Amino acid sequence: MKITVIGAGYVGLITATCFADLGNEVLCVEKIESNVHKLQKGISHIYEQGLTEILQKNLEEGRIRFTTDMEEAVKFSEIIFICVGTPQSDDGKADLSQVEDVSRQIAQYLNGYKLIVEKSTVPVNTHQWVKKTIARYAHEKSEFDVASNPEFLREGVAIHDFMNPDRIVVGVESEKARTIFEKLYLPFTNEGHPLLITNPAAAELIKHASNSFLAMKISYINMISALCEKVGVDVNMVAQGIGLDNRVGEKFLNAGIGYGGSCFPKDVQAFIKIAEDHGLEFGLLKETEKINAFQRRAFLDKIEDIMWINKDKNIAVWGLAFKPDTDDIREAPAIDVVRELEANGANLSLYDQEAMTNFKNIFPESKRIKYFEDKYQALKDADALLIITEWDEFKQADLKKVKELMRLPIIIDGRNIFEPSDMGEFEYYSMGR
Repeated sequence: MKITVIGAGYVGLITATCFADLGNEVLCVEKIESNVHKLQKGISHIYEQGLTEILQKNLEEGRIRFTTDMEEAVKFSEIIFICVGTPQSDDGKADLSQVEDVSRQIAQYLNGYKLIVEKSTVPVNTHQWVKKTIARYAHEKSEFDVASNPEFLREGVAIHDFMNPDRIVVGVESEKARTIFEKLYLPFTNEGHPLLITNPAAAELIKHASNSFLAMKISYINMISALCEKVGVDVNMVAQGIGLDNRVGEKFLNAGIGYGGSCFPKDVQAFIKIAEDHGLEFGLLKETEKINAFQRRAFLDKIEDIMWINKDKNIAVWGLAFKPDTDDIREAPAIDVVRELEANGANLSLYDQEAMTNFKNIFPESKRIKYFEDKYQALKDADALLIITEWDEFKQADLKKVKELMRLPIIIDGRNIFEPSDMGEFEYYSMGR
């Protein structure tokens, strides 16, 4: 099938590349010319495991192209995925200006039936505004449908998630749209992956409801971890006991410094705002946010309790990305930690295998902040090591070497990557244990 993808950001590029790898012919339109030039050469402007390889393969085989020409993109196919940003406004509401702008451009270049698909995360009933906007600005009265097909991609394993979905959710209003989706997703349904077909409003709501529930689950176990510290219980044991109940499940029950990233913080706030706009109070989600903020504060308080005075202390930080296997630092806990420690006069040695370039945009190298290309180099003469992202390379670190390099063998682990019983050579502190 021919597919148009509007937007080559994280969701758009994964969507375009994976659909191409399934044998479709894909044209991806992106407004930033420098990104298009890179992508045409097989160079991805975002980090995601396996993305560069799959991108280059499909470029070589002629199944994917990139352009800045919106007219060409709209006229290329009858299936158009909208994958533009919906950033958070000051009041927590999603900024839909990019969605509106794209809808107007689609209207301008309509040349026959189009299935216009919201892939971006949008508030419930946005499809009605997309439909109304296209109808208002269309030069020709072409037939079209607006549908919702939310993404459920985890950064770091997004290609795996796209190719092996727990479920595919689509919201449609016509049999024609339904038939197109059934054909498009046939490679998945043939493999037993469920395709849930509902209406657009329900599909839009499912995305926010799913992410908010997962954020709530993380905050729940972090709330429990605070109690575990007070009463001398290992939160990992509690989480295991909870997770073995198949009604709960073990995923997203890892206590730590809290969630970050581009999805959970934004989607929780947007969902709260959606509820308020409809006269409802989502107090449960407000508490989810409070607990997440508390975890960052608790980690900073833990550092102060252990180190007493941070001024002029040499503190190494392992992990800057909000989660492993990504270079994304949006809403990353490391930002709050580094900002406060720098303000308190600490000397910070930072390391992350992928996120340092992005982090430097917020915290350039300075008298107090240094970046290192090797995790062990960052430890030289350190008074403490903070672990903020659970990269596998940290879990596999040579602890004997770590101890030899540090001035004081103090590890403050915000992700519980080590077992306390293995840390006898260190002053070891973790979350909820």
